[in-house]
Amino acid sequence: MKETRTHRAVGDLGENAVIRYLKLRGYHILDRNYTVRGGEIDIIATRFSYIVFVEVKTRKASTDTEKYGRAQDAVNAEKRAHIRYAASRYITNFRMYDLKPRFDIAEVYYKEKPSGKLTFHIHYRKEAFL
Repeated sequence: MKETRTHRAVGDLGENAVIRYLKLRGYHILDRNYTVRGGEIDIIATRFSYIVFVEVKTRKASTDTEKYGRAQDAVNAEKRAHIRYAASRYITNFRMYDLKPRFDIAEVYYKEKPSGKLTFHIHYRKEAFL
């Protein structure tokens, strides 16, 4: 029997998929869903000399991108400003001054199999914005 999933639950599954993706590529995950008044970051990781702030956008693979745009399009100027603010607070609070900040976007597209299991495809954009 298929399980009904909330939007948040699907988003969490998308973030889990991105965490696996990053770990397989040598990233060290520092934090998840870091929230301060005025901003939130889905995933914070390090790799080499970078501290990487990742915004994850999960969408159903069959979503009409002509009509609704790509998942990354949801990261508008206001959202980027909130992410940058939260990132500056993280760097200050945890004294990460020796690492170069980088802002990435992970687009996660999922399909649901007849069994109810979800499969994920990740389109990862490094340095998606400054």
